[in-house]
Amino acid sequence: MIQRDPLWMTILIYLVLLLFVVFSVYPVIRVLTVSLRPGDQLHSRSLAPIPEGATLDSFKTLFLRTDYLKWMLNSAIVSLCVTLLGVTLASTAGYAISRFSFKGRRPAMISLITTQMFPATMLLLPMFMMLRALHLWNTFGGLVIIYSATALPFCVWTMKGYYDTIPSSLEEAAAIDGCGAFGAFRKIVLPLAMPALVITALFSFMAAWSEYLVAAVVLNDKRLYTLPLGLKMFQSNFSTEWGLYAAGALIVAVPVMILFLSLSKWLVGGLTLGSVKG
Repeated sequence: MIQRDPLWMTILIYLVLLLFVVFSVYPVIRVLTVSLRPGDQLHSRSLAPIPEGATLDSFKTLFLRTDYLKWMLNSAIVSLCVTLLGVTLASTAGYAISRFSFKGRRPAMISLITTQMFPATMLLLPMFMMLRALHLWNTFGGLVIIYSATALPFCVWTMKGYYDTIPSSLEEAAAIDGCGAFGAFRKIVLPLAMPALVITALFSFMAAWSEYLVAAVVLNDKRLYTLPLGLKMFQSNFSTEWGLYAAGALIVAVPVMILFLSLSKWLVGGLTLGSVKG
């Protein structure tokens, strides 16, 4: 018989969880409040969630008088390319490491995970020099390469750990039925690894969607600006357009929220099952 926690323990757990929810949601509410304030109340200290005289002028200005839609399109192009490249390379590389024994396999695994110990800022100078030598500086291609390179180690390890939980006997049975190695991988392994593929795609997308520092170094042409670079233009040395900044920040979060909600049924499996074996 399963022993239940005492009532006071259950109440305490829910109170702690509620406290964390408040800490998480409150900043979002404040940003929403700033985005709805009239221009003469941006520096108000009122704590009301819906400000007096709330207006959508910031959102109208954002879409009609700025290049926000262009920035969003640029971010979508870069993020989708990084996602596609990350899922393709991570799914195949993770499978190779999980299923095949080859010389240098263990050092390669250790090298991959070691790269996660260093921040991306340490790689900016050498990557910048490489992109200049390859004539990829100030291009979407160069930005996609850097984002993919920084996201791949985690993605490969996620896929490798999940592949380890899939019995190799399934592929052996497929081989007996006349299915080749690639056919077994495509028809049997990949469908079973869908939760890990979703996690890989989500991580790759998020690594590119809202990143600022690398984009600021790689992109110099305002026509190529992504959302973080575009939002930075609302800030100057003497003033900041807080209404536009807040409205843009809210809309930036919408695609990621939609992805989380639409892929939620895969997230738990992708985050847990891949850590059973390694």
